[in-house]
This record gives sequence, structure tokens and C-alpha cells, in this order.
Amino acid sequence: MQYWRLSRLLGELTHGRADGSYRRQLKQLSGTQLLILDDWGLEALSSVHRNDLLEVMDDRYGKSATVMISQLPTEEWYGCVGDSTLADAILDRVMHNAHRLEMKGESMRKRRSQVDIK
Repeated sequence: MQYWRLSRLLGELTHGRADGSYRRQLKQLSGTQLLILDDWGLEALSSVHRNDLLEVMDDRYGKSATVMISQLPTEEWYGCVGDSTLADAILDRVMHNAHRLEMKGESMRKRRSQVDIK
């Protein structure tokens, strides 16, 4: 299992392109049984990051589980990608055969902080 904030993972892949470890990083990500990507949609994706995310999702599609965590409703995910062709490709791989869980209520962090104050 691997947990990543999406922006950090994409930053690491960018560094991997520069230092020659990109292919090794992709191979490691594709071999991970469960990949958890948190904070989807908090930042706009650059063209390089869109391509990197497509590579990751394509390598994992149909082979291993990926959990995407976002505060945005799934209807707004398409706009987060920034390129309609790549959005189609990425989200097709993410959403096909997906199980969606929509949570409602206050943030657990907010609730915990209120308990700690008391």
C-alpha cells in the first residue's frame, strides 16, 4: 500500500524525470496493490502532471486498486484535469468499475480539534 497527496506524488514524478528515476517510479506505482491518492482537485494539473497521472492510471487499470479522495463531488472532477481529451482518458480509467462513497458531515479533523479543546 502507498498513500500520497496527489500534488506530492506528481512532484516526485517530476523530479524522477529530472534524475532518471521516472520509469522506476512508474513501475513501483503500478506494482503497488493499493494506491491511495488524497486531495484530488485541490490544485489545477499542469500538462506534464496530466500526462503523468494518465501513465499511472493506465498502468494500474484492471490490475490493482486505487482510492481517490477528494472534497469535490465527482461531477466536478472533469474540470480539475484541465484538458478534455486527457480528462476523458484519466477519468475513464479511474471511474470505470469504481465504487463511490460520498461522505457527508463535518471533517473528522474539525471534530477531533473540538474534542481536544474541551
